[in-house]
Amino acid sequence: MESKLVVVIGGANGIGEACCRLMSERDWRVVVVDLDESAAESLAAKIGATSYGLDVRDLNEVEKLASNIESAAGPISSLVVSAAAFQDRFAPDQFPMELWRKIIQVNLEGTFNVNRVFGSRMARIGKGSIVNVASTVAHGSSPQHAYGPSKAAIINLTRSLASQWGRSGVRVNSVSPGATLVSRVLERPPGRYSDDVDAQMALGRRVQPNEVAEGIEFLASDKASAITGTDLLIDAGWLAASTWGLYGGVPGSVAEE
Repeated sequence: MESKLVVVIGGANGIGEACCRLMSERDWRVVVVDLDESAAESLAAKIGATSYGLDVRDLNEVEKLASNIESAAGPISSLVVSAAAFQDRFAPDQFPMELWRKIIQVNLEGTFNVNRVFGSRMARIGKGSIVNVASTVAHGSSPQHAYGPSKAAIINLTRSLASQWGRSGVRVNSVSPGATLVSRVLERPPGRYSDDVDAQMALGRRVQPNEVAEGIEFLASDKASAITGTDLLIDAGWLAASTWGLYGGVPGSVAEE
């Protein structure tokens, strides 16, 4: 059987890169797409994939990309949307509005652009799956005053599109990673996060990128054929344990007692 074709937007680094590597290993035909075209080319060469550059904010660019991929490789089976803009911590009255608009444009408008273009094409052929990358911060409050709302909106958009295209054979889901050990997190300066991040997780640790990729690959595949309109938390139990600090914290391992 011919392997399925997956397009990973924001695929050159972080969670997107982990997806590209994992799905390539599992015989998906991978297309690496990223704003950083040279990084996309480099990763594609390593894993036997193809690559393209893209600014998700440009709808015309997205349309051209979809046409080029279909012309070169055939119908697209799955889309993974991992492109995102991030923010440092600002008080609301100090938040640079140019940065706020950029985050909303990349995260929300960009996600809608690629869902709209690729999802509509999938709907016309009667099959396909989309996985959007949201965030655990979408499920609660945080000082991420642009990033958090943009990711919460992605979950709502995912559910709406799942209903829009469900009868056309297209599934749309999202994942919400918690604190994931990608390079942008590991390189953050001291004080960016709490000193006891791991202690706030039910599992006592943060998430590895490949663990998020596993969830994405599952939702993208036929193994999740009855799953649509859902958001999968992959957060090492952060959300489950987030209120335990009021009661002295999450218990340690029984084996350690």
